[in-house]
Amino acid sequence: MALVIATRYASSRDELAAVLDALDEPAYRTEQVWHGLWQERRPLEELTALPRALRTELATRLPLALAPVEVHDADRGTTRKWLWRTHDGAQVETVLMLTRNRATVCVSSQAGCAMGCTFCATGQAGFERHLEVGEIVEQVVRAQHDTETRVSNVVFMGMGEPLANLDAVEPAIRVLHDAFGLSARNVVVSTVGMVPGIRRLADFELPVTLAVSLHAPNDALRETLVPINQRYPIADVLDAARAYAERKGRRVSFEYAVIPGVNDRDEHAEALAARLRGFRGGAHVNLIPLNPTAGFGADRPDPRRVAGFAARLRELGPTVTVRRNRGTDIDAACGQLRSRALASAAEAPAARMQP
Repeated sequence: MALVIATRYASSRDELAAVLDALDEPAYRTEQVWHGLWQERRPLEELTALPRALRTELATRLPLALAPVEVHDADRGTTRKWLWRTHDGAQVETVLMLTRNRATVCVSSQAGCAMGCTFCATGQAGFERHLEVGEIVEQVVRAQHDTETRVSNVVFMGMGEPLANLDAVEPAIRVLHDAFGLSARNVVVSTVGMVPGIRRLADFELPVTLAVSLHAPNDALRETLVPINQRYPIADVLDAARAYAERKGRRVSFEYAVIPGVNDRDEHAEALAARLRGFRGGAHVNLIPLNPTAGFGADRPDPRRVAGFAARLRELGPTVTVRRNRGTDIDAACGQLRSRALASAAEAPAARMQP
């Protein structure tokens, strides 16, 4: 039986060379395969300069880490979402978003999430495990295989808390930078406020963009939405974010889910703007209209209210954008496909037991 060294997109150039050497292939094959997989970003089966038998053998020795469970398209083909299954049955999601000149991939860093944010479908479904380096990287590469537009941006805003899995996230970013060719400035790492992780990411050699999921301007409200605020209150999170901005010379973004009747009043905008004064390069707030989930009793906000909240924030200083929710008809909000699949799996045994 062929020895498997690593999954395909977790393998280093040296590991690839070792596999090819074991097959008595000439040394130039290493560069040929590496260039095809990473610089050309082509699937192994499309590297037709390689003999068919070699491609078959490499597929066995360097297998893929993810198997598709569901694939859905929305927004006239500009949004594609995958639900993947890993070797041990864990399920993760990836979203490809296309604009006229850009392809962005939203990746998961964990199967599930332990942060328990009350409005998030991923948190409602619970935590399974951290993803491995190859499982993270492969999400980007497999998305690239499905579009002719060169992937230029990656956001760690899918399932999971990236800063809780930095042992895999940091090396995954290195692979995406060094082998896949992404600019570090086009990699965004989002966190709900893991202060030790923010400080560790500040020591990371690549200047990735930090995004902090704030969602409330005061601790009392934030604790009802983001339970980890009890451990890392807003003041500590913002201190760490300011230090990150100074260390990296990068503007920090703040994610804010707009929840009707909860955090969308003018007083919230005023308190938020006051909190975000003094950031290097100014503060950028990305407003995210709530995507309703079955486990959280709130509706999607009125676009007029979101626009009014954004206008009030801008008057007070921050740069504000409003995210356009994409793929709502395919459950493209983080964790929704997985939640639906887990619910279906749980219901199946019960249905079989019915008389």
